[in-house]
Amino acid sequence: MKNSLLIISLFVFSFGAFAQGNSSIAVANPNVEGLYATPEMCAKMIRLELSKLNKYSVYDKFDMQDVYDSNESYKTCLSKSCLVEFGQKLGVNYMITGSFDLLGNKIVITLKMIDVANNSVYKSGLKEFTNQEKELQRMVEVLITEMLDIPVNKELSDQLKFDNDIITKANVGKVSNSGPRVGVGVMTGAFYEYANRSKSQGGLDIFPAISMIGYQLEAQYVGTDNFSALAEFILNVNGLEQGKFIPTLSILNGFRFGDSAWEFAFGPGFTLTKTSMGRFVDGNYQTQREYQDYWADQWDNTSGISYGEHMNNQDYQDILNTMEETLDDRADVRGAFMFVMAFGRTFRAGALNIPVNIFYSSRGGGGIAGLNVGFNVTKKKTSMMQGL
Repeated sequence: MKNSLLIISLFVFSFGAFAQGNSSIAVANPNVEGLYATPEMCAKMIRLELSKLNKYSVYDKFDMQDVYDSNESYKTCLSKSCLVEFGQKLGVNYMITGSFDLLGNKIVITLKMIDVANNSVYKSGLKEFTNQEKELQRMVEVLITEMLDIPVNKELSDQLKFDNDIITKANVGKVSNSGPRVGVGVMTGAFYEYANRSKSQGGLDIFPAISMIGYQLEAQYVGTDNFSALAEFILNVNGLEQGKFIPTLSILNGFRFGDSAWEFAFGPGFTLTKTSMGRFVDGNYQTQREYQDYWADQWDNTSGISYGEHMNNQDYQDILNTMEETLDDRADVRGAFMFVMAFGRTFRAGALNIPVNIFYSSRGGGGIAGLNVGFNVTKKKTSMMQGL
């Protein structure tokens, strides 16, 4: 008798556990805003993830079709009372639905699970995800497992979760410092010598400090409350006050910090230049062409020895090998690259911005160091998202 009671008890317990483990559940179409996915697609994702758990007997859309046909309003059933009524019509233990919303740059998914018999919310969950709509099903997986207290794939959760990082681009105003620039630059190194050299020897024969007149365009590609990253394009014409036309184009990557607008920028530059191969003899510049033309008349082609000096071919070639490319205003124009660095600050007076920068451009053993000043008027701050 005792054995029979034990067997019956075990059977009842097992049946109860089996019944509890296979409670029925149906998914009502969730509310969807801002996403391409439809409510039907999102409901299908929820059903799929519930079925994977093997925890509930999940009704599919065909099990629910008769009830939908009897009352079309159940297709937009979201309130608790409506879900309880819908669940009673279906004869399920639980109903689940929620909302899928695109809010700014994140996707927010909310789910609620209704106990139909007790007319109460059995489980609920809410989670913010990064805006990756193609991963909606995985987002549903993460939220359902968390909501039902099932161990979550942490790596997947971390990849999808929304991190409230420092704001970049969106919702940050920008103040453009595009505008005219004027300044002065002092030549150093090889440029200093080139400026002081006489015109007869290919120099500029000018004072080694030149004016700069130009215009700067800038584009902000990252902006936060206290930091901006900029692309800067600066076109200058130099030396006009001394009768020279020296154009330069600089393309810089700039960083602007804080309310005081301190700035650091660097990048390549392009200019036009004139150079020749030559050497300096007793302070005078002799080009390779001049050297070759002079010694062409001095050689005895039969003996290979010059009349003016006892120099053989090897000595002649050794001198040619010592010659270097040197700035020469008599040579043909060609392009040249340089490297530019600048540091400065933008001073503000109401709507007036006054950027002041010290700079150095380096090329071929010399460079130009100087100061430039600009101005522009800020009519209004514009959103980084404008025009995107």
